[in-house]
Amino acid sequence: MKAEMAQVEQLMLQITGDEKHDGAARSPLDVLWVLYDRVLRYDPRHPRDEERDRFILSKGHGPIGLYTILALKGFFETSELATFAQWESRLGGHPDRNQVPGIEASTGSLGHGLPMAIGMALGLRLKKSERHVFVLMGDGECNEGSVWEAALLAGHQRLSNLTGIVINNRSSTPDLGDIAGKFAAFGWHATTINGRDHEQIYAALTHPVEEHPTLIVAEITA
Repeated sequence: MKAEMAQVEQLMLQITGDEKHDGAARSPLDVLWVLYDRVLRYDPRHPRDEERDRFILSKGHGPIGLYTILALKGFFETSELATFAQWESRLGGHPDRNQVPGIEASTGSLGHGLPMAIGMALGLRLKKSERHVFVLMGDGECNEGSVWEAALLAGHQRLSNLTGIVINNRSSTPDLGDIAGKFAAFGWHATTINGRDHEQIYAALTHPVEEHPTLIVAEITA
């Protein structure tokens, strides 16, 4: 696992062009790796296969880590990473679902990912699909009112096929306090973990609760 993460980080070091959002790209890296390496069901040769799980990067202003992992998992060639944020590259500063294989939603405007994930989860439930929807947000993003409106709806709908992950690197102003407790009050099964510990991440991602959406607060301290 350490060797694989080192490969991810080495590839990321070769990508230039978005230093402003470097922290946003690196803080969720361990969660993203565990998701794509051990949890998500997908086929990189058929990225729109109906039998896939869905993942939305709601904090879409930091897609470099996701691009790197998608390339390593075979969605496109790793050599394409060097084109990030260049003219005519499909790897833009915000992910585009119409351009990049494996991207489920075009994001970047904060607060939109969770509502879209709820729509996907409801659609899958109507189809009686066993597939799951995951959405990754940031603690700063949770200042958006749309996040809490969506959180209330997901709890009300008992969307057990939905898992939200909040990367908490204390970037929010004002401080949101007990994020897990707030989601729990809205009907979610919520837990807080070490966002760098792969076994904690895996355990939290693979234990959904019946009749409740799941919320994981991944604490990032370094």
